[in-house]
Amino acid sequence: MRPRAIKDCKLSIIMPVFNELKTLPEIIRRVEMLPLRKEIIIVDDGSTDGSTEFLKGVPPERAKVILRETNMGKGAAIRAALPEVTGDVVVIQDADLEYDPRDLIKLLKPIVDGKADVVYGSRFTGERKNMFFWHWVGNRFLTLVTNILFDSTLSDMETCYKMFRTEVIKQISLRSNRFEFEVEITAKVLKLGYRIYEVPISYAGREFHEGKKITWRDGLAALWYLLKYRLSD
Repeated sequence: MRPRAIKDCKLSIIMPVFNELKTLPEIIRRVEMLPLRKEIIIVDDGSTDGSTEFLKGVPPERAKVILRETNMGKGAAIRAALPEVTGDVVVIQDADLEYDPRDLIKLLKPIVDGKADVVYGSRFTGERKNMFFWHWVGNRFLTLVTNILFDSTLSDMETCYKMFRTEVIKQISLRSNRFEFEVEITAKVLKLGYRIYEVPISYAGREFHEGKKITWRDGLAALWYLLKYRLSD
């Protein structure tokens, strides 16, 4: 059942974590400040920088914490969190500070208004700190390939901010372990016939020395998975 107003909606915020101790306390604080009914589900994916120890001290009334001993990747962390979801709507929130949680209210509005079942936050239509040139090229190229293969007009397929009505994402069988999650969920949503609604978001990309993890190898993998999911049943 679709919530009829934002105040009636419960938002489940899934936060995968891998070695994000420097930003983790602040991103949790920012998410907690959102004027929404919400639950926070944090999955620590085998961190080695003290994130695990910090999360052990987070009381259950603040967030549900899932601790994994082995690093399996972002997709595996999201899959581990989905069975714990009790909200009407689900969104992914990275544990760094690249994305501003205040934008989640903008993403939620089209779902509550009945305009969409799936909403992506686009980094290319809102204010942003410029990203690395080759990251920009890679993102735009992968989005173009997605649009060609799946007959869509997305501007930002690789965005972290992906929001779904809970019954939509729970009907999809997810298998990805790592960053190819972004490709898998987008491909399967589009193949099911859902049209993705985009809203502009702000973006403050990190430098590699600040913990940026995406590399060109992830881009090549994403291209492979786009072709794989287009050709698969």
